[in-house]
This record gives sequence, C-alpha cells and structure tokens, in this order.
Amino acid sequence: MLDIYAEITGISYTPHLCKELNTYNFDDIDEALSREATFKLKKDNQEIAVSWWVSPKRTRSYPYARVYDSLNFLGKKITIIPIIKDEGKRGERDYLEWDTVSLMSLLGVYVIMSYYVNASINPRFNNKITNQRFDINQIKSEMVKLFSYQSDALHWNLSQVDKVGELSMSALNSYDNISKKLGVEMHSYDSALKRIKLLNEGKETFMNFSRGLAKKAQMRESVTIQPKEKLKGTKARLTIKNYLGGQYYLTSDEVELHGKTVHLIEGKHTRTTKLPSLGDIKDGLLRMILFTNLKNITINRKKYSHVPILKLTTGKNSNTESVTKKQGELLKILMKEANVNGFRILINNQDITKIPIP
Repeated sequence: MLDIYAEITGISYTPHLCKELNTYNFDDIDEALSREATFKLKKDNQEIAVSWWVSPKRTRSYPYARVYDSLNFLGKKITIIPIIKDEGKRGERDYLEWDTVSLMSLLGVYVIMSYYVNASINPRFNNKITNQRFDINQIKSEMVKLFSYQSDALHWNLSQVDKVGELSMSALNSYDNISKKLGVEMHSYDSALKRIKLLNEGKETFMNFSRGLAKKAQMRESVTIQPKEKLKGTKARLTIKNYLGGQYYLTSDEVELHGKTVHLIEGKHTRTTKLPSLGDIKDGLLRMILFTNLKNITINRKKYSHVPILKLTTGKNSNTESVTKKQGELLKILMKEANVNGFRILINNQDITKIPIP
C-alpha cells in the first residue's frame, strides 16, 4: 500500500460535459428542487447556478456530478447540502464534514448548509423515510444574501461553518418532528446531540473531528476492493493539502509507478452497458479536477511527476469500435476535456485520448 502526499495551490480546469441548465424564477425554487439536480435560478436581472446534494455523504446520489454540471456557469455557483441526512433507524445517517466544504471552496462553489423538514414513509420499507424536502424559507433567506454577496466562496463558506452547530440542532429537532408525525423511529437523538455539542465548540473542533473521520474512512477504503471495480493495479492512500488549510484523505483506485512518474487512476465500471453511466463519468471528472491540479507529489519523501487517468471499464471488453453513435459523441467531448486539461482516458486498457472515435 503506497502513501502519496500532494498539494493543491489552486484550481485550473475547463469542463466540457456540463449539461445545459434550465432556468427557474426565484419564487419557483421549490419546483426546481423537485425537478432538477442542477439548474439556474433568476432573481431580478441576476442568475446563479444551483446544485443540491441528497445527502452530505459524497458517495450517495452523485453529488459531484451535480456540482460538475454547474462549473461552466460564469456567475455564482451554489450548492445546497443537508447538514444531516437521516433515513430512519433502519437506514443511514450521514453528517456533513469539513473537507466537503473545503473542496467546494477550492472549486469556487458557495455552500448553503440546510436541513430537511418534511418527508414521507418509504413505500418499500415502513421503518424508513424518503422524499425528504428542505426548509425552503431558510434556503431562500440564504440565497437572497448570496445574490448581493461580494466576497468569494471561501469567505462565505467559512461563515457557514460558524453556523454548523445551530443548523445541526435545527436538523435534529426537525427529524424528531418527522419521526412523531410519520411514526418512524430515527437514529439516536442523544448520540446526535453529543456530536452537535462538540460542533458547538467552534470551527477548529469541526475541522479536526471531520478530518479524523475522513482519515479512518481512507484507511478502510484503501484495504477494500469493491466487487464492481475492474482494476489490476495497487490502491494508494492519497493525502492532499491545500492552501486553505484543508486536508483531503482520499484513495486512488489504482496506481502504477513508471520510474519517477506515478499514474493516478480513477476507475468507473459497468457490467451491463458499453460505458459507465454519465453520472459515474462526471463523478470521475471531479476527481480529475483534483488530480490535474496536484503539485509537489511525494512517495516515501521522494518527488514524483504524475499522470491523471480516468479509466472506464466494462463487463464486455468494449473498445472505441463497439460504442454506439451517441456514446461516440460523448467520448469525443470527453476526449476534448482530457486533452484540454491534461489527463488520459482508458476504456478497459485502451488509451483513447489521442485516437479518433468513429
């Protein structure tokens, strides 16, 4: 198991696969959130791009893909993240972590921390809830401030972090109300309250506590091979330090050492189609944004250059000759993004970055 250390001093990246965003009026934000994962919101003569996360956990519902779709918008980019997501005692409960906020700051994305106030019983599981809905009035209030906010995303996001304890308490009380209304037992109120009390100690406590959890998650992931992954190399723990004081504890799906160059490979796999889903690909592209901006990479205190690679694997050994016309068009755009931003694309083990797509 390799331990790789790197730094990010800034982000420079040009996306090409962002979807065309529909525009909604400010007063129709509730409708927009029910219809779209990413959209534009108009108020008076101003527009902002908005994405939202179903859960604060990065591995659920492609939140990176949602944020990615806003990145070519020239104005303010905002993402709404629930500070806590509780699906019921038999489901998951996830909390927002500092490094998520820090990453959004790096990308120039303004974070609105919010919480769910309504839900319905999951029709498939009576002891779980679904269709959770944000506190729209709270989100509107924050967005009104952002329309006229003049400082950068970093300063805004730091001010949001100051509210983490208060917002977590609002979320916890809201879930208590949902539980009573629907008759569905949620996760322990007392354990969440203990965590909230810790968060109320201040920003530094939130940062340090989150980093501890992220490092533990990195250790778990680094020794786990998911059945869906079709990879041949070695996993590595990748720790990235940024100029904002954040540290990201990530894993690289696959690494290869070639002399003084390390290949950092993000893998996306599908068993049934000729390419992974667009959501998976965009999720991988957000990782490419990080990988292409790495500097000062060291392994065992020795410096290395690096090559970022997005590896798309399939269950049918697809190649560029077997893709459909629509998939071919997607690959052409993807190749353009790779060439402009300096990373490679593999389909299984075929490097397609420089070859023509039929």
